[in-house]
Amino acid sequence: MTATSAAHDLERVTLDKAADENFPVAPFFLPRAWRTDLMAVYGFARLVDDIGDGDLAPGGADARLLGVSATDAQDRLVLLDAFEADLRRVFDGTPRHPLLRRLQPTVRRCALPLAPFLGLIAANRQDQLVARYETWDDLLAYCELSANPVGRLVLGVTGTSTPERVRRSDAICTALQIVEHLQDVKEDLGRDRVYLPAEDMKRFHVQEADLAAPTAGASVRALVAYEAERARDLLNEGAPLVGSVHGRLKLLLAGFVAGGRAAVDAIAAAAYDVLPGPPKPGKVQLLREVGVTLRGEG
Repeated sequence: MTATSAAHDLERVTLDKAADENFPVAPFFLPRAWRTDLMAVYGFARLVDDIGDGDLAPGGADARLLGVSATDAQDRLVLLDAFEADLRRVFDGTPRHPLLRRLQPTVRRCALPLAPFLGLIAANRQDQLVARYETWDDLLAYCELSANPVGRLVLGVTGTSTPERVRRSDAICTALQIVEHLQDVKEDLGRDRVYLPAEDMKRFHVQEADLAAPTAGASVRALVAYEAERARDLLNEGAPLVGSVHGRLKLLLAGFVAGGRAAVDAIAAAAYDVLPGPPKPGKVQLLREVGVTLRGEG
């Protein structure tokens, strides 16, 4: 296998993960140019998360592409530093990693700024250093890095960014991140991460040991219900973004909002017991929520 074909295979492995995401990354109904650019942004976001979570493809190929030695290939902070250096080459040179080379035309065509990309890297650095969040505001500050840049990049790719749309997008993206944390409480705990604010855990008399149980007790369910309602409120705050755009973009954004609402409904339908596994909405429920969101009824 040549180096070029190996790099292509590595790129495909990362991009294929789009099919497993909670929300459509680049659905078929969007213009081809938008799909291309959104997949390029997705490739960046997926790879930086895989670095931060230690989920890179085995063999160390990503590390080699980024110029990281075999001895440092398991050091996530070293990898993130090297990834940031390669990201900066997207803006002023020729990047080494194929997913960043794929991103470069998108950045130039859409005049995307560096800041959102740096935010996603910073979030993954934070994951290596911070495993617990004391307050709701602390968690929101993390979401500002880990989630909100994605929505800002979607607005940038589609040429629809305004300050008000960014504000609404931030609310939606933060909500989606919180919903994902609620779905993945057990998985996150397995990575020694807890995204439930400590002050809320104390308020509801929840200990970390309670999060490792096979099923949730009453206190955990009450805590999850409380955080799910906060996420729903953020989705409602962001929902007017859908009505501010038109055409296919409106359908895409409605899908994001509806996906979040349907996920919250699925958590509620599971009586807020997220410990056996992530509650997921069905397709009928999701389509119903899309219709409600498009009509502005939610």
